[in-house]
Amino acid sequence: MINRRDFLASSAILPGAFVQASQQITHVDTVRKGPPLKSSVVKGARLPSEGNSPGAKARVHFNSPTKQFAAVASGVVTLEPGSRPHPPHRHPEEEFVIIAAGTGEIEVDGIVTQVAAGDIMYAEANMLHGIVNTGQTMMTFYFTKILAKNT
Repeated sequence: MINRRDFLASSAILPGAFVQASQQITHVDTVRKGPPLKSSVVKGARLPSEGNSPGAKARVHFNSPTKQFAAVASGVVTLEPGSRPHPPHRHPEEEFVIIAAGTGEIEVDGIVTQVAAGDIMYAEANMLHGIVNTGQTMMTFYFTKILAKNT
C-alpha cells in the first residue's frame, strides 16, 4: 500500500513539474492504530516541527484513533511567503483548516479562494485541496483531520 508521501512524490501520478517539489513535503498522516486518544491539554511551545518542505513546518498536537473515530489529527502549520506544504492532494479524512494569521490561497475541488485570518476551509473526504501563502508575511493555519471508523 502506498502512503501519501510516496503518492505525492510518484512521477507516475503527478506531472513532472510537481515531482521535484513534492520530494520535500510537509504532510501529516493520521495514526490509525494504537490506544485511543485520552482527554488532555498539549502545550504547543514544546512540540517539535515536522516536515521538510522548504518554508513549511507542522506541529502536531494530537494524532491518534479515538473511541468514536478511526483517526483524528490536529495541529498548526506555518508557511513562509511563497511556500506551501505540498501540492494539492486528496486523502480519506475530512479536513478543516482555520487561518490564524497571514494571507494566501486555498484550492478546493478546483476552486481557488483568497483567504486571510479568520477564514476556514472544509474539505470532504477524497476532495482535492491545497494551500499556499501568497502574502508577504508568515501564514499560520490550524488543521484537523477526521476519519470515521467505517471508512
